[in-house]
Amino acid sequence: MNKSLNTTAPTDSCIPHPESFSTTRIAFASFIGTAIEFYDFYIYGLAVAMVIGPVFFPNSDPAVQALNAFLTFGIAFVARPFGALLFGHFGDRIGRKTTLVASLLVMGLSTTLIGVLPGYATVGWLAPALLCLLRLGQGIGLGGEWGGAALLAAEYAPAGRRGWFGMFPQLGPPVGFLFAVGSFLLLANTLDDAAFRDWGWRFPFLASAVLVVIGLYVRLKLEETPVFVKAMQQTNSVRPELVEGTNGAPDVVHATSTNSGQASTSSARADVRNIPLTQLFAQHAKELVLGALLMVVCYALFYIATVFSLSYGVTTLHILRPHFLGMLCVAVLFMAAATPLAAIAGDRYGRRPVLLLASSAALLSGFLMEPMLNSGSPVLITAFLSLELFLMGATFAPMGALLPELFPTAVRYTGAGAAYNLGGILGASLAPYIAQQLVQHGGLAWVGGYISVAALVSLLAAYFVHETRDRELA
Repeated sequence: MNKSLNTTAPTDSCIPHPESFSTTRIAFASFIGTAIEFYDFYIYGLAVAMVIGPVFFPNSDPAVQALNAFLTFGIAFVARPFGALLFGHFGDRIGRKTTLVASLLVMGLSTTLIGVLPGYATVGWLAPALLCLLRLGQGIGLGGEWGGAALLAAEYAPAGRRGWFGMFPQLGPPVGFLFAVGSFLLLANTLDDAAFRDWGWRFPFLASAVLVVIGLYVRLKLEETPVFVKAMQQTNSVRPELVEGTNGAPDVVHATSTNSGQASTSSARADVRNIPLTQLFAQHAKELVLGALLMVVCYALFYIATVFSLSYGVTTLHILRPHFLGMLCVAVLFMAAATPLAAIAGDRYGRRPVLLLASSAALLSGFLMEPMLNSGSPVLITAFLSLELFLMGATFAPMGALLPELFPTAVRYTGAGAAYNLGGILGASLAPYIAQQLVQHGGLAWVGGYISVAALVSLLAAYFVHETRDRELA
């Protein structure tokens, strides 16, 4: 490839346009990665509710086992913002494609190793220590995944359809969860409890290796997003030390001075090579905080309705595990159904009205938790789980477009990923643990109150955030 320096401004002919790429390929690539990574993440959440405590924390009563297991669940959420900052840094400096491949590898390796990790009975305290380390790996991998996948969809989206394209990474979680639940449901129907606890639970983790290979194949076929390429070409027109490398990512050749001090100063402010984290906190702290608070209700709804409810349903309500997993399979379909509906509404009416309406409904839904979940009726329990996951999909779908729209190109990967994962710390990292404490000390109604408070936080954030539907990403 010719790497001669070019100081002229980029022309439209050298800037890739979304129409020149297969929209189906882009949509599938943004979807498949999040589906695989969330499958990896969810199988751990389900394992926490069923087997992690007895295998890795056996020397305690069942309640303490559950609390310890839920704490390991939270470790990954603490790691996710660090993953978002790490991968976001390189995603904003060298490109989206390479970073997305790396995040998928980190997540897949960590998940597969959990599948071969010996339990406490074999290696003692080393087992939970290694488990926590691999959970950190999962968190770092997933922290870098979502932001890149959302940018991949949003930066390729045609005008007026960012909400729809931003929906595809949001479809990954319900599909990943459906596969995760389906795998454990299959094991529950083919193995007895002893076999499942001894070795059967490892199969969903080992299966991740196959899925990661598929995801890598799809993502390695991608080109860099046109918005990022355009930003780099505009930077090169003033600061030509960056030129296109062989894989579509910029290579640093050598530093040259600009012809104008004014141009140099302007370029330094907009240059995508500046440290993204510094720019993010200095210039976009408000957007970062609001984005994180918007995500709180999504996480709280999901993990209370899945991880906590599964544990509560099996241990307290004494519902057979396969039956409760079947209820969750039905409920997650409502989450998948809500995702395109909310995305279409976001493109038509704006992201903000959709989030205001969905968060208000989520606030009211918290009052239904105690009467419906404690009813003992499979129909009412399934209805409650379906309602919560439908509302989760409605609050989650607009975020695939809104979070990237909050930030400029130079810090978009870092900003969108950091906001998304900081919201995970606030809304999900300790959600099952807090819910377990609340139900022990106050009852299930208190857990419903926790959902309502989380919804109120996101409702207020939606009120203060500006509408982003008509913003230009370039």
